[in-house]
Amino acid sequence: MKLENEKHGDAALPGAEDYPALDEAFLACDKQLIRRTRNIQLIPEARFRRGGKLSYAEWAHVIGIFQTLIYMHLDDRQNSLILDVGCGTGLLAVASQPFLGENGKYVGIDVSAEYIEFCRAHYSSSEFEFMHLETDNAYYSPGEGDSRLGWSIESNTVDLTLALSVWTHFNEDDATFYLKEINRVLKPGGKAIVSFFLLDDLYRTSVSTRSGQTGKFHTMPQNRWIFDQPSYGSTRCFHPSWADVPEQAIGLTREGLDFITDASGLKLIEQHNGSWKEVPGIFFQDVMVFQKEH
Repeated sequence: MKLENEKHGDAALPGAEDYPALDEAFLACDKQLIRRTRNIQLIPEARFRRGGKLSYAEWAHVIGIFQTLIYMHLDDRQNSLILDVGCGTGLLAVASQPFLGENGKYVGIDVSAEYIEFCRAHYSSSEFEFMHLETDNAYYSPGEGDSRLGWSIESNTVDLTLALSVWTHFNEDDATFYLKEINRVLKPGGKAIVSFFLLDDLYRTSVSTRSGQTGKFHTMPQNRWIFDQPSYGSTRCFHPSWADVPEQAIGLTREGLDFITDASGLKLIEQHNGSWKEVPGIFFQDVMVFQKEH
């Protein structure tokens, strides 16, 4: 199986054409050397890795971050129902696997039928389930299906919902609609871990010091992540000037986050700042933890 190339510029880097072959040879050896972290044997080859992260090292790093967050926010760490919105090719499936136990399940949803086909073949154990959501997104699935489509998940059944770099591609209406969907499917007391570009005071302070230099904590230019264009006339959602469509990268103001949170009925219980703001962070994007109240 071959996946279409993701929309990023890594393929143009020097030596990038050799990386898939090197990675395939590396994985054949590396998987035999894994001793203490069984689930990372599920990391696919480079030609199947998506989500803005091609590097094996970065996949393993991000899996570790979110595996830790999942551990911290699950009450039952053996038999959980975990929903992954925008699952891509399964990075968070790997992070979730240790917490499924004998009776738990991971359910991944994505707008890409191609990604879902890959995931069903690669993560073939019965503890994994993947669903294609045939809905429109101006960047990832333009003109496909309805603009907003509820998930085929029963209400009040999910222990934990995950969304990695998904709300960063939603306009204000979509962000509100799908946060309400998270509230609908979560059990009372259930939680959601969702990443954002949050345009708060820390962001505004950092903008004045940005330059074209490489970021302190990432390898992209610091001034790439300046959200100064109103998205569809919104006063709460903004995108960078380089974006082909707003949904390529959308940031949300503090007022915007408060608005969609209040509209959803969820409660924001934790915030972890992202290193995209040129400050130390546990992850590149900002990570929010929400809870459905009892």
